[in-house]
Amino acid sequence: MNNRIQQILGQIAALENELHAVIEQQEGRLRYQIEGKYVTFEHAIKEAHLKVKMGVFRWLTTVRPQNFLTMPIIYGMIVPLVLFDLVVTLYQAICFPIYRIAKASRANYIVMDHQHLAYLNIIEKVHCMYCSYAVGLLGYAQEITARTEQYFCPIKHARKILNENSRYKHFLEYGDADNLHQRVEEFRAALADEDANKAADQP
Repeated sequence: MNNRIQQILGQIAALENELHAVIEQQEGRLRYQIEGKYVTFEHAIKEAHLKVKMGVFRWLTTVRPQNFLTMPIIYGMIVPLVLFDLVVTLYQAICFPIYRIAKASRANYIVMDHQHLAYLNIIEKVHCMYCSYAVGLLGYAQEITARTEQYFCPIKHARKILNENSRYKHFLEYGDADNLHQRVEEFRAALADEDANKAADQP
C-alpha cells in the first residue's frame, strides 16, 4: 500500500472520529443518556414525545393497503433470518477459534433500543425492532464474512464494488502478486493479534 493511500485512510479515520464527536453532541442536544442497555430521556422530553405519539387505531387508519398486503411476507422472513443467524453464529463459534480469528460480537451490530422511544406506539416499536434485528444481523454476518475473507483471500476486485466491508480497503491490490503468500500470512497474523488484544483488554 503506497503512502498516498495510507494518507487518505488516515484522513478517513480522522473524519470518522470527528463524526463520532458530532453524534455525541447530538445526543446531548436531544437530552438522552445511555445506561447499559437502556436509553433514558429527560422528563420534559419524554412528556413531549408522549404528546406526539399516535394511537394504534389512528395509526392503522393511516397504513397504506399495500403495506397490509405485504406484511405476511415481510414478517415471514423471520424464519430464514433466525436460521441464518444460527448458522452464521455456529460457523463463527466452531471455525474462528481454529483459525485464531477474533470473534465478531453480535451486540455491536444487533442493537435494540427503539422500544425506549415514547413517541412510537406498540406496533411501530415492533416494526422498528424487527428492522433493527434484520439489518444488524446482516451487518454481523458481513463482518464475520469479512474476517473470513481476510484469512483466506484478502485481495481486492478489479472493479469498484459498492458497500465494501470495513476491512476491504486494506486488502491487496488486484494483480499485485509480489510476496503474495507471505503477505496473506501477515493478514492472518493480524487477525490472531486482534484476538490476543481482545483477551488482554478483558478484566
